[in-house]
Formats: sequence, structure tokens, C-alpha cells
Amino acid sequence: MNWRALCLVMGLLAAPAAWADLPLTVEDLITERGQWRLDLGLTYANLERQGVATGEPIEVQTGAATFVLLPTAIGERIDNSDTFVASLGLRYGLSEHTEIYGRLSALQSRQRSSEPGQISRSHSEGRLADLWLGLNHQFRPDRNGPALLGFAELAVLERQRAANAHARALTLGLTTYTAIDPIVFSLTGAYRLNRSRRDGGEQLQPGNLVLLHPSVGFAVNDRVTLSTGVQWTHRSTARRDGVRQGSDRSATDLVLAVGYGIARGNTLNGTLKLNASGRGGAEFRLNWLYTFQGAAAARSGNRRATGG
Repeated sequence: MNWRALCLVMGLLAAPAAWADLPLTVEDLITERGQWRLDLGLTYANLERQGVATGEPIEVQTGAATFVLLPTAIGERIDNSDTFVASLGLRYGLSEHTEIYGRLSALQSRQRSSEPGQISRSHSEGRLADLWLGLNHQFRPDRNGPALLGFAELAVLERQRAANAHARALTLGLTTYTAIDPIVFSLTGAYRLNRSRRDGGEQLQPGNLVLLHPSVGFAVNDRVTLSTGVQWTHRSTARRDGVRQGSDRSATDLVLAVGYGIARGNTLNGTLKLNASGRGGAEFRLNWLYTFQGAAAARSGNRRATGG
């Protein structure tokens, strides 16, 4: 895979129109066997809600199909929030077509609320958000038909308002894409299952999430890729102690991105997501992927040099 093809597919990741943060190397789509890859991300989300709040969480998207949930209280008011989420990920290539990874996220949030006849209030918090373990696998390359990749990840830890939840969320998804130089068309679908969990003295059942994300990437040159896409999500109603919290919600977002190849195994991506179907606010994310060039890379380079 040359630099031009690399930038094309990296645009899918930045959009994020690829699988759940599936990383790419110059020669392959999965982290090379025996190699480690560092994945650092920083997301800023700004959101305003008006009317009756029902305790539905604030969602901050930190990857192609990954979300951090920030619980909220119940009441009639106007809410405005600024949230920063930092993510640290580490990936390891198990085989030519499979990698495993872990991702740890922490957040810093400031929420401002105002209610009729009352003084405006503000609340700040900083804490660990969640810890996930996952698997990425390439079922088919982009040769005699569109490529097909899949991912699965389990929430080892999720921080609630009053307690921690363990192994109560699972995300499954598929991505298909085809490259027609200099364009890449892709489609990602994912489903996040949230199981019931205890949160202090209450039984909380977050809504499940369905995601569809078509995208188009364009290679401007051998290092820069621009991409655009539309993301549709549907979240079912959350329940607290068996009582519905609001209603089912759907949202459509416009996603714009730029990817820059700094060097081999070293890429930077920026993504802007704008809600197009309501007052869902906006999010901006920076993501840096760095591959540690260790012994496995050296052996691979020697095999290529000798034609092995």
C-alpha cells in the first residue's frame, strides 16, 4: 500500500467512517503481527439543552463507533455544557488479519444550568470515564470486491453517577469499503448493547444504540486526505427503576475530517461533527496514531528486501 492509498483509507478513520478506530499500517489494514500501536485522542463537545431534562446522558463520541456517556440530573431548565474527553489506546497485532486493543478514557466537564425564578448554577467534574477491551478482524481485503472488517469491544469499566459498572456494555460492528483511486467509499454499521446496572440505590438501564455511517474520502495528495460523511444514530429510551426517561431518539450528523500522514506509521486526524437534525451541539476530535517500529517491523522489512 503506497502513501496515496494510505491517506485515502486514513480518511475513513478520521471521518470517522471506518470501523471502531481500526488503525492502518502502510502495508496492511491491521496492526502488523507482533507490533504495538499507540492511539491518543482528545475530544471537545459543546451541547445546549432546553426544556424538561429527563436524566438522559450527554453523549460524547470519541471514535468511529465509540461513545462516552456523561449522566445528567432531572429537571426543567436550560443546560449548557463543555466536555473534554482524553483517550489513551494501545493496540497489538495478533496475526496478519487480527488485532486486540485496550482504551482508557477520562473526562473533564463543566455544566451550567438555569431555571425560571432561580439563580443560575454551574457544576464541574473530572474523572475516569471508562475502560474498554476490543478485537478488530479483517474478513476480506479490497480486491475482488469491497473489503469487509469487523470489530467487537466490551466495557470492562464504566463510571456512573454513584457507582462503577463492569461488563455491562458491548459494541459489535462491521465496515465495508472500496477504493477507486483517488476516492474511497465506505459504510459502517454498529450496535451498542447496554445492560441494566446498579447506580447507587437505583437500577439504571441505558438505551441501546444503532449507528450507520456512510462516507467518502478523497486523497488531495500523497499525505493529505479530506473526507465527508453523514452519521445516523438511534438510541432507545433509558429507564431508571423501570420508569422511562424520555423517549426514543434519532439524530443525523454531518461529519467533516482531514487526515495528515506525518511519516510512515505516524498519522494525525482531525474530525468535526455537527448535528444537522436538532440542537445536538458540535464536537471536535484530534486523533494521533503512532506505530512502534520494533523487531517485527525489522523482520518484515528484511522479508520484503529479500523477496520473502
